[in-house]
Amino acid sequence: MAAKSPPDSTPRRPVLSVSARKIKDNAADWHNLMMKWERLNDNGFTTANKIVNMRISEQFQDNKLEIACDNSATEPEKPTPKYNEELDNCCAQLLETLKQMTKIQLKMEKLTSTTKAICDLETFHHGAGNCKAPFFHTWPTSYFYEVCLKLSEMYKKELQLKQTIVQDIAHCADQDVMLVYLSSWLYQPYIENSSMLLLEAMLLETGHRQC
Repeated sequence: MAAKSPPDSTPRRPVLSVSARKIKDNAADWHNLMMKWERLNDNGFTTANKIVNMRISEQFQDNKLEIACDNSATEPEKPTPKYNEELDNCCAQLLETLKQMTKIQLKMEKLTSTTKAICDLETFHHGAGNCKAPFFHTWPTSYFYEVCLKLSEMYKKELQLKQTIVQDIAHCADQDVMLVYLSSWLYQPYIENSSMLLLEAMLLETGHRQC
């Protein structure tokens, strides 16, 4: 009589429901979008820094010319402003960066809407008052939506700030304001420090990160 093979002691991975798989995929998408945003933010800062340096240099040259005109006995005609091709190219690059960030923010809103739909579906199936086992470890489905909504609102406000910066940075005459624009672009005041903690917690909950 053949001996029975010992039972497999390897713990099997639980089979995720359709909703759980979607939430897990969404968490990975959040990670990818936030990393892309950071790369675009770095590229945009480099471009914006070039724009500000060129504008400050132009102002310096204009001031020198005004002083020379004041010291001259005759009053020469003011030269027409020169077309600055490099400045124009940098403005186009910054605008393109903003367009890419806008696409990312819209995708974040879509992820948030998808998560809300999953919450509504779970509520419909199980009822608002019934306590259902979490999809993964401890988070109820509604908490995934709360995190997504919080992140989405941060990036929406930050995008609105960046739109203002892109519209004004090449036309601003105040150096202090230009430097504030630069600092605001780099440090992203509307994206709170908690954003990365929320992302990492979501990745940990869904199994993308290990303890």
